[in-house]
Amino acid sequence: MKKIVLLGALAFGLAACNTSNPGDRAVGGALIGGGAGALVGGLATGTAGGALVGGAIGAAGGAMIGAATAPQCQTYYYRGRRYRDC
Repeated sequence: MKKIVLLGALAFGLAACNTSNPGDRAVGGALIGGGAGALVGGLATGTAGGALVGGAIGAAGGAMIGAATAPQCQTYYYRGRRYRDC
C-alpha cells in the first residue's frame, strides 16, 4: 500500500512538469490516471488484481484525456517575425 501512495505522489509531482505538447500531457495523464486507478481499484477490491486492473484502466483514460486537452498552439508570421499563440 505504501508503494501505491508513493507512486501517486510521484505522479502528482510529475504533473507539474507538463507542457503544452500532447505527448507530454498524455504521459502525465497516464501517470496520474494509473496511480489514481490503482489506488481506487486496490481499495475497492482489497486485492492486487483490482489495483492492477484499476491502474491499467486509469492509465489508458488519463493518457487519452491528457492528449485531448493539450492546447493547440498556432504559429503565425507578422513582418518577418514568428509568433506562437498558446
